[in-house]
Amino acid sequence: MSAESRPEPAIPGESGTTGRRHRAKGRRRKPRAKRRKGLLVMAWTAAGIVVLGGTGAGYLYFKLNGNLQSVDIDQALGADRPDKADNGSENILVLGSDTRSDGNGKLGGGVDDGTARSDTAMVVHVYKGHKKASVVSIPRDTLIDRPECTDTDGNEHPAADDVMFNSAYSTGGAACAVKTVETLSGLRMDHYLEVDFSGFQQLIDDLGGVEVTTTEDIKDPDSHLDLKAGTHTLDGEQALGLVRTRHGVGDGSDLGRIQLQQAFIKALVDQVKNVGVLTDPKKLYDLADTATKTVTTDSELGSVNSLVSFVGGLKGISPANMHMVTMPVIYDPADANRVLVEETKSRQVWDALKNDQAIPAAATEGTATGEADGVVSAG
Repeated sequence: MSAESRPEPAIPGESGTTGRRHRAKGRRRKPRAKRRKGLLVMAWTAAGIVVLGGTGAGYLYFKLNGNLQSVDIDQALGADRPDKADNGSENILVLGSDTRSDGNGKLGGGVDDGTARSDTAMVVHVYKGHKKASVVSIPRDTLIDRPECTDTDGNEHPAADDVMFNSAYSTGGAACAVKTVETLSGLRMDHYLEVDFSGFQQLIDDLGGVEVTTTEDIKDPDSHLDLKAGTHTLDGEQALGLVRTRHGVGDGSDLGRIQLQQAFIKALVDQVKNVGVLTDPKKLYDLADTATKTVTTDSELGSVNSLVSFVGGLKGISPANMHMVTMPVIYDPADANRVLVEETKSRQVWDALKNDQAIPAAATEGTATGEADGVVSAG
């Protein structure tokens, strides 16, 4: 079954009045239990941990270097791409795969059917000077026109209209995901990072947990999460449950889950920047080993030296200097489980990043939200 035909439950708010198309009003469908949940992709932060690995003993370099996997995005996509920015900024596409292979099946609560989807996608724009960043989450349930693309094995995939955003990854892997995001945004993706369920969970455990505060109870049997309001140090399993939950808080939509993910990212970045791993050789090694096994990168970042150099330029970005938004969307009047790109406001977001400017507040006002803002914060 294709990714386009796997509906994910969502509970909509009011339909917007603008979008790329209008269709007859549809009937809300009830959510089904035990669906595959989206994974927060913290590959960017995972890559940050590799910086710590670069300070370890020299003989570890070869082992860590051998852990890394990379894909040649540039060769697959060729020259038909947006121009690289000439203002010193960079764009990184960060994806999370929900593959059920290699031990992920038990974590995901599903079965391995040989497919994977990009259940979480974020465009990280690093501004000139590398002191601040904007992060734009792209909802997986967004209906888009997917461009034709060639995957890293040289296979060609035709274009498709009105399909879910995450179908790009399941159709043609990393290269088609990058092509789709570049077509959608008009921005050149300078780098690509990806992580999966088991890697995310292990990273959190290696860190010793991440402290967060919740303003209300969160209980979701589907994601195996049960948290009372208050401050918690989440282990890997709990953290994975938090970033996967969509029914435990907010309006039950993927948009609400994105809001939880964005809050957790800030807590995680804060934790990584403050954890004392440099005085703990075992923790240092465990983090570097897990991070290099976990992350898949574009070929330019496919060595420890390259990754260390790249992420070294990101260390000056604090949580306070990370502006996180969701790509402006409206609920699809014809299908309660889908959203549509709000073209005018989305263009404001992408144009701001293209010009290395702050995203205007007006660009995200009046669009669909998940009603989970403020429920989670750094502990």
